[in-house]
Amino acid sequence: MSDPNATPSIELEVRNLKKHFKTPRGMLHAVDGVSFKIEKGKTLGVVGESGCGKSTLGRAIIHLHERTEGRIFFRGRDVSDVDEQQLKDLRENMQMIFQDPFSSLNPRMSVSQIIAEPLLIYNKCRSRKELTAKIGNLMDTVGLARRLSNSYPHELDGGRRQRIGVARALALNPEFIVCDEPVSALDVSVQAQILNLMQDLQEEFNLTYMFITHDMSVVRHVSNEIMVMYLGSAVEFADSEEMFLRRLHPYTQALLAAVPIPQIGHKKGRSLLRGEIISPIDLGEGCRFAGRCIYAKENCFDVTPTFDEVTLGHFVACHYVREINNLP
Repeated sequence: MSDPNATPSIELEVRNLKKHFKTPRGMLHAVDGVSFKIEKGKTLGVVGESGCGKSTLGRAIIHLHERTEGRIFFRGRDVSDVDEQQLKDLRENMQMIFQDPFSSLNPRMSVSQIIAEPLLIYNKCRSRKELTAKIGNLMDTVGLARRLSNSYPHELDGGRRQRIGVARALALNPEFIVCDEPVSALDVSVQAQILNLMQDLQEEFNLTYMFITHDMSVVRHVSNEIMVMYLGSAVEFADSEEMFLRRLHPYTQALLAAVPIPQIGHKKGRSLLRGEIISPIDLGEGCRFAGRCIYAKENCFDVTPTFDEVTLGHFVACHYVREINNLP
């Protein structure tokens, strides 16, 4: 049994991470100064509307996109700048499950070939027999029938395809996995199966997840902590239970107000958003949410709010968070 008084081990730390893309109209600020930590064996849920920079953040962390600024620390080691060999070593411990379980798989490779690919690249098996046994064990782990080993992605449904993606991510026994909306393309019943599978695997192998999604009901189910993003920046960060008990940022309040409650006759107030999302190209000063916020005042458009700890462990970027929520 773990010691409840032990100091938590930080698996991943990101400091002021930025990723900008050059476009004909200017610099697109996809990720703009995001910082957070994830403890070993825990899940950080990252939520926000499409285009807020969630996926770009995950890809920058594992070097699918090279960052513009900021530092990335994995198990206490700075992995911000790595050469080709260091990146290969890093990928053994940092993997990704992609959103689309069809386009992320090679259509010309069978199930067994897809799962075997990382094992062959990293020379993890000394013989063909050992490789076959490892593939079979991985298929068992993610709930894929071994009879499907010679099948191709187009012959399988979405749930089975995503299980292949999970098996491929687990092949090298990683410690940290970026889950980029892994259930958004699946039917609701299949979503529950994949989510339960991922939680079982986390418990069994002590995995650390960064779970990216736009579905607030999903993030509540899987996350220990939640970070809300808007136009490349973090606007709120808190423990999952705290976030759903007391959301403080107007944007988070609007997101959670949109979550349906499965109860006949239940009525709840809505927090409707107004206006349009501003362009992420060449952003100036001011709160990026001000144009859609019902509480916005003049200085919200001119002064960028700082990301402050409003209550213990609860961080919010809003000039008037205390006034809006009647906090001291």
